Amino acid sequence: MGDNNINSKDFIIGTLIGSIVGASAALLLAPKSGRELRSDINQGASQVKGRASEWKDTAQEKGSGWKDKAYTTGSELKRKAMDTTSQFTKNASEKTKELTKTVQGKLQEKRSKEDEALEAAEEVAEAIDDAAKELETSNK
Repeated sequence: MGDNNINSKDFIIGTLIGSIVGASAALLLAPKSGRELRSDINQGASQVKGRASEWKDTAQEKGSGWKDKAYTTGSELKRKAMDTTSQFTKNASEKTKELTKTVQGKLQEKRSKEDEALEAAEEVAEAIDDAAKELETSNK
């Protein structure tokens, strides 16, 4: 598609240059009086000026259309990026909350088990103290 546009543009430029050169040569080589020749050159210049003005208007219209399309496309891409960022942030926030709850639950479980182990150790220590006291009392 890009090659086709380049070929079309090259063709248009070549046609324009060829037309100008051909018209100039025809005017200069035609057997006319100076007044008629100047008149023909002025007419040719007016026609070229008119065509250039038409091409300028066409280029401005197309440029304006492309600008509007670029603005619309840019706005759509910006909206999509914002939506995606919002969704990503929401998902990350939810996953962080879930992970925090999981870690807190496991930490609480571990603390509970540690507390149970400490209580059991204290009970064993009390039982050993009681057994030691009983041994002392029975040895006396």
